[in-house]
Amino acid sequence: MWRTIRRVIRSGFINFWRNGAVSIASFLVMTVTLSVVTGILLSQAVLENSLTQIESKVDITVYFTTVAQENDILDLKGRIEKLPEVKEVSYVSRDQALEDFKTKHSGDYLTLQALDEIGENPLGALLNIRAKTPAEYEGVAKFLENTSALSSGGASIVDKINYNQNKVVIDRLTNIIAGARQLGLIITLVLVIISILILFNTISLTIFFAREEISVMRLVGAENKYIRGPFMIEGIIYGVLSAIFTGLAFIPITMWLGTKMTAFLGLDLWAYYRANCLQLFVITLIAGALLGVIASFLATKRYLR
Repeated sequence: MWRTIRRVIRSGFINFWRNGAVSIASFLVMTVTLSVVTGILLSQAVLENSLTQIESKVDITVYFTTVAQENDILDLKGRIEKLPEVKEVSYVSRDQALEDFKTKHSGDYLTLQALDEIGENPLGALLNIRAKTPAEYEGVAKFLENTSALSSGGASIVDKINYNQNKVVIDRLTNIIAGARQLGLIITLVLVIISILILFNTISLTIFFAREEISVMRLVGAENKYIRGPFMIEGIIYGVLSAIFTGLAFIPITMWLGTKMTAFLGLDLWAYYRANCLQLFVITLIAGALLGVIASFLATKRYLR
């Protein structure tokens, strides 16, 4: 068995070197495919980072009346934190809300002057609520609508909830995330199919050149798996070499993008690539080897019927 395996592997390498131009063409096709797949993975990382930044700025804010007591607000905060959809709830007191307002409008003299003329703090406390995912904000909003937040005197302490104002942004963000993932999956599947078809044709050409050799092997009683083996090894070689070349090619590419485009992309691709290069290489290596094996199997199946 081991002798047969060694012969199959050796024959695969011999076919690879002997085919010359066909091997180079298959290698280039596989490299382009794996490069596009790697580019899609990096683009997904940039998109996910951008969406995470946007997502971190989206929340539901509950504004309380100026007469709301802190213990009543904290009681509501505790109930909200127990919701499975909620990631974080932060409390901003009236005094802190006033300080934040002054800082935000530090260059607006008329607003600050009007605030001084009031003579008292017109702002109420508030709660900033962040859900685990954008899709879960609606559940939090329904909880707030159905929950009675009352003071000790029986009056409502909630002034307003800004969910309806942010609902459009939240819905768009949810759709963008889902659409981006589906688009990446569709593009990857299309590229995989195109690559298999091209490799199928190139390996079919290799088999066509070796048709007399295959006929002789069939006449002497060689099994199909022995005839198919060298071509499948050849397909694996295409995938492995293409994965190595792709990984090396993306070093200067991501280095340049990390130097020149970090501010635009919002992510240092060079740092990301360094941190995830092994994972990306394993993905492209497995993808390349599988593409080569599948294309070789389909091509040889046609000639072994």
